[in-house]
Amino acid sequence: MNPKETLAHTTTPKLGVLLVNLGTPDSPTPQAVRRYLAEFLSDPRVVEIPRAIWLPILYGFVLPFRPKRVAHAYAAVWQDGGSPLLVGSQQLTGALADRLSTELGTSVVTVLAMRYGQPSIAAAMDRFERENVRRILVLPLYPQYSGSTTAAVMDAVFASLMQRRWMPELRSIHQYHDDPGYIAALANSVREHWETKGQSERLMLSFHGIPKHYVTNGDPYYCQCQKTARLLIADLGCTRDRVVITFQSRFGRTPWLEPYTDVTLKALGAQGVSSVDVLCPGFAVDCLETLEEIAIRNRDDFLAAGGRELRYIPALNDAPGHADALQALVRSNLVGWLPSSEPPPIAPQHERIAELKRTF
Repeated sequence: MNPKETLAHTTTPKLGVLLVNLGTPDSPTPQAVRRYLAEFLSDPRVVEIPRAIWLPILYGFVLPFRPKRVAHAYAAVWQDGGSPLLVGSQQLTGALADRLSTELGTSVVTVLAMRYGQPSIAAAMDRFERENVRRILVLPLYPQYSGSTTAAVMDAVFASLMQRRWMPELRSIHQYHDDPGYIAALANSVREHWETKGQSERLMLSFHGIPKHYVTNGDPYYCQCQKTARLLIADLGCTRDRVVITFQSRFGRTPWLEPYTDVTLKALGAQGVSSVDVLCPGFAVDCLETLEEIAIRNRDDFLAAGGRELRYIPALNDAPGHADALQALVRSNLVGWLPSSEPPPIAPQHERIAELKRTF
């Protein structure tokens, strides 16, 4: 390649918005799942066990057996375009890109990447370089910050930039757990569900779990989950005794954040609670953990324990309110990089959430 083709010093630089989600296998097969899990579970951010201890366990006991079971779960929810996480993330990225291009024109390039698997963060950085993107805003699609998620994304971003001679400017949004637009979108999704199907006896807010010692070592994840729940409950006007906050998807024998979602659902069924609505506020788009773990396996467990109905409230996905919230979030974090440095006004429907945020 001609060096002049890559040294676009005289062309107008662009802004880049990089959305990043967790990742997915390429297909619902044991082989593809094994490749994905090998990359995911070998990240020290995800499993904080010394490598000399963990890697023999991973390759000797986890990867020979777990991929077949996980592949079966993926097959139950796989879509024509790929895994639900990939399809939903692509649709959300497209919705956000449309809004940003309408507002900012061709000066912004919006790209999706996965922390593990494809499309990779490195490939996204290559595209930014080809399109002369000199300022990049990274938005991990994790509302609540954890070292095992958001920090893992930033590790990969920095690792890719270390290979670049001319590094772009970089900003990142590390959490948006109490963002007014995000809370309003969650509340509206619950209200729409209740308007069409009525209210169940309990509303369960199920967040992804992490090992307890991550929190004791300084991870803010648990506190941010609790704040998201408080703001959402306040906006919905629910009585606290109707809402249950739990944590799902634990792995291994290490104690994780409690109460556990599956254990709690079984207990509710045994106690005579007949119906539960489940919302997973920590998942930007639907994925294996929501569509298979909650809506299939946990539902079956609840019914087997005596419950009569478990209704899963879908993730925000590419709903207009979600895309609008992310647009406002991105726009506010581009202040100083755009011709106008004034942050966007808070939308009227978000003013109450902003007041609740100040209160909590």
